[in-house]
Amino acid sequence: MRTRRVTLADVAKVVGVSQTTVSLVLSGRGPDLRISEAVQRRVREAAIEMEYRRNRASSGHGGAATRTIAFVSDSVAGSRLAGDLVAGAHGAARRHGVTLLSGETEGDAGLERTLIEAMRGYPVDGIVLACAHTRTISVPPGLAAGPAVLLNAVPREPSPLLSVLPDEVRGGRSAARLLLDAGHGEGIHVIGADADGHDVPPGRSSVVDRLTGIRRELGEVGVEVESGRPCRWWLPEHGFDATRELLGTTRPRALICLDDRLAFGAYQALQDAGLTVPDDVSVVSFDDHPVAAWLRPGLTTVALPHHELGAKAVDLLVAEVGQRDAGRSERGRRHYVPMPVRDRDSVAPPR
Repeated sequence: MRTRRVTLADVAKVVGVSQTTVSLVLSGRGPDLRISEAVQRRVREAAIEMEYRRNRASSGHGGAATRTIAFVSDSVAGSRLAGDLVAGAHGAARRHGVTLLSGETEGDAGLERTLIEAMRGYPVDGIVLACAHTRTISVPPGLAAGPAVLLNAVPREPSPLLSVLPDEVRGGRSAARLLLDAGHGEGIHVIGADADGHDVPPGRSSVVDRLTGIRRELGEVGVEVESGRPCRWWLPEHGFDATRELLGTTRPRALICLDDRLAFGAYQALQDAGLTVPDDVSVVSFDDHPVAAWLRPGLTTVALPHHELGAKAVDLLVAEVGQRDAGRSERGRRHYVPMPVRDRDSVAPPR
């Protein structure tokens, strides 16, 4: 005899919530509609335990494309910059005529697993797994078979999945080139890490690439970074302390801050020392945080292209789904998105 298909009503009855709540959670809209995390977790766990995914996926779809994809992230919507990842992804989904379901894991590995299972059970044609900041991850088992694209994530082990990343090496070159073009050839110091990229906040895997680009661009004309000042956290107070410590030993001509919040602290330390930006000390930074445009003078920074990253991930996922349907697939490549320069007023020729 054929086993009766598990329905939304069955899951709702077990959890003790409405069918609408179950549908919203399994579609990834729970966070948007302020459904409590406890309820979301119970719904996902019940759906997996009751094999809702398997029965639904086999009922009426037969492997056909649903024109629906998922965007599973850590806490990317917690800030305006990171929220641009989601906005870029939604824009690209509209261009391709597909529906995008999104959900957040808040960095919880267990919640990530259940959310991926729920998205697969919706079902969706493919999944984008996104991180707010570039970091190394272990690819969840639910993504291994694809179609899936990693965004701001570098697989710890060899993986066939496509990855979308900001081009941090070229971004580092751009930061150094800004100073070289202004005439700086000495007195250049880094705020946020030592010159080799050690002693940085957890999860900031972009540091090594940024410093690699900086050193390469300077080294090609015989210029070196004179020192690097590590900061345990990339917050204004840590940038302030590192810059004040630097000023106690030398007079810098230029600072390369590895994050705009560090630059904010550096501005304050320079002001306290009676130095002005950029007349006395040029400052260039990374990320294009909203504070960069509000600082006086405006902070010249190399931007993280969040919107473009989100859009590129969806473009690649849609292409991957199409290639799978045609029996082809592009596997295991990294796609780098350029980091544009926001040229403001914090860089000037040395005096």
